[in-house]
Amino acid sequence: MSLQLTGIHHLTAITANAPENLRFYTETLGLRLVKKTVNQDDTTAYHLFYADGRATPGTDLTFFDWPVGPEGRGTHSISRTGLRVGSAETVRWWKDRFDELKVTSGEVTEIDGRTALDFEDAEGQRFRLVDDGGLAPSHPWEKSPVPAERQIKGLGPITISVPDITNTELVLTHVMNMSKARTYPSPDGEGEVNVFTMGEGGPAAELHVAVQPGLPIARQGAGAVHHVAFRAPDNAALTEWTERLNGFRLPSSGEVERYYFRSLYFREPNGVLFEIATDGPGFAVDEPMETLGESLSLPPFLEPKRAQIEARLKPLV
Repeated sequence: MSLQLTGIHHLTAITANAPENLRFYTETLGLRLVKKTVNQDDTTAYHLFYADGRATPGTDLTFFDWPVGPEGRGTHSISRTGLRVGSAETVRWWKDRFDELKVTSGEVTEIDGRTALDFEDAEGQRFRLVDDGGLAPSHPWEKSPVPAERQIKGLGPITISVPDITNTELVLTHVMNMSKARTYPSPDGEGEVNVFTMGEGGPAAELHVAVQPGLPIARQGAGAVHHVAFRAPDNAALTEWTERLNGFRLPSSGEVERYYFRSLYFREPNGVLFEIATDGPGFAVDEPMETLGESLSLPPFLEPKRAQIEARLKPLV
């Protein structure tokens, strides 16, 4: 069997307001803050990780806290993040919740054969709640303000926007071993969307590629997505991916140790930043599962600088 990615690992976006970000994702969306750390390449910025109750790979929605202006929407970008829930009824429950809490949202509809609801946070970060048919396991967070059966189960599908799919499709299918499954009309009326699947497929293992040549080039900022990461089971698989990219002469970062997982970064032909990340060792490697995210965690190589790092971080509450 060919080397396979097993699904979405995490997605990292940008916020310019970490305290409000923390409030929205834990109190409104009911996610668990599973890791409060810093950007390892810019230790003046928080890196906040939200996930399910067990910090399961494939559920991590993460944010860099950077003092930037709003994003400029367009193509050459990750344009919408799917969040999976367990039923169509739950999608409708979230619509009522968003209306009550005055969260910007659209109408419950059907997209690519699934009940869906588009919504945005206060900075314009774009999401789509998707009914996963109850197929994927659920690991609710017991302290969430959202009832266990209504909680967000994880990520997927992820949608990227490109003006021309030709070379992107070659990389997805010939380099990353994804399969092209189907197409559907873009819900915003701009172009069509191509669905690529990984591993066993399903919404937790899909990348949707919208072909939108009429859009301007996106500019990153608050409300934008920085990168999307795909799952590799372990370090041995990540090394195989590194060797595979090298074999195709596709420029990459080489393997990077992130402590909670090991990573490999590269850009697809339209400039969207991809990462391949290992499932382990996970977020409980340096603090108990019961108290994840309650204090500032630093990887060992940053621990000697803790006092300096903490002095430059603003309080989150």
